[in-house]
Amino acid sequence: MADRHTDTIAAVATPAGRGGVGIIRLSGPNAGAIARQLTGRPVPARRASYRAFLDAGHQVLDRGIALYFPAPNSFTGEDVLELQGHGGPAVLDRIMAAVLAAGARPARAGEFSERAFINGKLDLAQAEAVADLIAADSHAAAGAAMRSLDGAFSREVDALLDQLVELRVYVEAALDFPDEEIDFLAEGAVADRAVALGKSITGLLSRARSGAALQDGFRVVIAGKPNAGKSSLLNRLARRDVAIVTDIPGTTRDVLEQSINLDGLPLQLIDTAGLRRDSEDLIEQEGMRRAHEQFGRAQHLLLVADDREAGPADVAALRSELSLPGDLPTTLLLNKCDLSGHAAGPLRAGDGLRLSALTGDGVDQLVMRLHRLAGLEGDMASTLGARRRHVDALQRTARHVAQGVLVLKETGAGELLAQELGDAQQALGEITGRFHSEDLLGAIFSSFCIGK
Repeated sequence: MADRHTDTIAAVATPAGRGGVGIIRLSGPNAGAIARQLTGRPVPARRASYRAFLDAGHQVLDRGIALYFPAPNSFTGEDVLELQGHGGPAVLDRIMAAVLAAGARPARAGEFSERAFINGKLDLAQAEAVADLIAADSHAAAGAAMRSLDGAFSREVDALLDQLVELRVYVEAALDFPDEEIDFLAEGAVADRAVALGKSITGLLSRARSGAALQDGFRVVIAGKPNAGKSSLLNRLARRDVAIVTDIPGTTRDVLEQSINLDGLPLQLIDTAGLRRDSEDLIEQEGMRRAHEQFGRAQHLLLVADDREAGPADVAALRSELSLPGDLPTTLLLNKCDLSGHAAGPLRAGDGLRLSALTGDGVDQLVMRLHRLAGLEGDMASTLGARRRHVDALQRTARHVAQGVLVLKETGAGELLAQELGDAQQALGEITGRFHSEDLLGAIFSSFCIGK
């Protein structure tokens, strides 16, 4: 059986459906031979050629453009052929059948980008940026993905890796030559350098969180007692009637999730059933159970309360009464200020806002707060495209460096510091693929489009 990285793969690279142009992409050592077989003669390198596309019986299947890119000067680093014909499904199916009959096999999802990574054309972060650019649903997300595709994120990671390796070499040298007159580990320079490195990692982590929020969406759960106005708030933020709203408490019995673009912020907004301590209604109990499941997946909680019944000092009591998780970042929203007579705006005490989901008063300030919480306020020109995987790797890197500084200061054990720095280097290297496993590659590239 041919190796999966050296045989020739093919896929339709344009979306399903009818269009003016349809593209079939091939990559692998037989791409040139297949080009000759399908067009009747060799296809010149890096020149658009108008050709008839033929089957094995020399029947014309379509006419279009053939482009051939010999290795290594191609997207994948292998011989690459693109056949650009008409975009009808039947036409593309016939050409694809001829390509497979000539010796290619169907590509797996993301296999073109995977080969580009394996052949050193892209690092792992850049390969992921390809998929993120395709999936971007806002100008800001597309710009961030493009910057990472151009290597901006990878260059910052590589710079941190260089600093980390340099520090490891310094520590290992100090351990290898313990009889030197100066104790390099005890004099404080190593700890200072590690602390400075940790700050740089934390800075990149903050920017990566912003990029991940742009790409994946900021996941926010709306919770509170029945009839607090949660569904009205969902409708206001979505700018359309997503949820049914009535004066009857407990209208929402299930979890309602809505993806919206909130002035450039991709937001995963989850409206939940009203929470209360006791209920004999089995359906309501199930709704509350599902609401609590969402808390573990959320990045932020909007705790909605009736402004006529609660105040800024009631957050702790509400958390306890509704069994809300104590470690989930929370913003208190005192809703229905149009009925309470209070002015909309930030609370004088506590972290929260007064607003009216019905009239919209104060909602603009909530939108600005959500942008700030997601790290997407101000100039977006330097935001980098990132994923939750990158955030997790940077978090682990920062923890290992911080733990290394701690053990050095507390015990003076350079061996433990060296171990933590090694683990930090391993975690950081996962971002660009310096260190990776087949399982990691499979999970990443399986989420890509077929043909990319």
